[in-house]
Amino acid sequence: MTRLFLLPAVFLLSLRGEVVVLESSESKLGIELRGGAIVDFQLKGLALNPLTWEEGGAAKQLRGHFLCLDRWGAPSDAEKALGVPFHGEAARVAWTTDSKSAASARMHTRLPLAGLRVSREASVSGAVAKITETVANENKLGRVFNWVQHPSIAPPFLDETTVVDANARQGFMQSSPMPNPEQPSVVWPQALKDGAPVNLRFLTNDPLPNVVSYVVDEEWGWTTAANPGKGLLIGYLWKASEYPWFNVWRHVEQGKPAARGLEFGTTGLHQPYPVLAKKQRIFGRSLFDFIDASQSVTKTYWMFLARVPAGFTGVVGVKARGGEIVVTERDGREVRVAGRME
Repeated sequence: MTRLFLLPAVFLLSLRGEVVVLESSESKLGIELRGGAIVDFQLKGLALNPLTWEEGGAAKQLRGHFLCLDRWGAPSDAEKALGVPFHGEAARVAWTTDSKSAASARMHTRLPLAGLRVSREASVSGAVAKITETVANENKLGRVFNWVQHPSIAPPFLDETTVVDANARQGFMQSSPMPNPEQPSVVWPQALKDGAPVNLRFLTNDPLPNVVSYVVDEEWGWTTAANPGKGLLIGYLWKASEYPWFNVWRHVEQGKPAARGLEFGTTGLHQPYPVLAKKQRIFGRSLFDFIDASQSVTKTYWMFLARVPAGFTGVVGVKARGGEIVVTERDGREVRVAGRME
């Protein structure tokens, strides 16, 4: 996926900004106000942060788990000429803290080109973080938009042994030609490169196909990434009615895994809006959302950490049960992650 693009000076947030740190008895979460990205999520007593990816280049802007809003991917040529950035403005503008306690915070930002306001409530409990975001349309007209979470894991957590799992189902390669990129289709964790199968659970020295998108057929969507040798798992849980697509991005540098995007959101087609408007749906799922004038939309997801043994083989299920998240390993064993879900 091409990540090099030009931006007007107002969006160049290359300097490090203030990081809002939230802590529970078991974990800590860091959110950088320049761009609003979640740049740190660690278990206490285990100094390993999976969310270490930074965009390359002189002006590093996209970091860690960032928010793609009001789009996922590139603007149209006309929009680009007027300064609309790749993946939208949310990760390129300053966020403001409205309130903060030891374990929770509220913050917001405005997207001046998109005409949207974003409010976020973040909290940590045990090894679980809950993130609720509200998008409000400040325009006098309704508009289509997209809203994609972009968790980005990187070394040292990411290496050849890191295993990614999800409850995604039918999918397609973004490299497949339009107008029907869903032909041929694949089923998670399979993808195709030149007609040959590729297992997306792992990344070694070949990132191709580097972006593959899948739908979630269950009530809840989830994804996990585990490094058994380092003893850590990071995971996400969300309502599929809010985020029906799971998008996998893989990146290699100098023959080594450099980044993986465990993305979930409202679209699965990485194209400008004129293309989305013409295509409209893939696998029966819409490729964009609509927000009316003065309307507000709220979505929530949970992220969690867990220690795993050296022989951990991957995940077949994640669900919320009572006051904890239950992760089921492939051999049937359960890992329980305590934390409030309400």
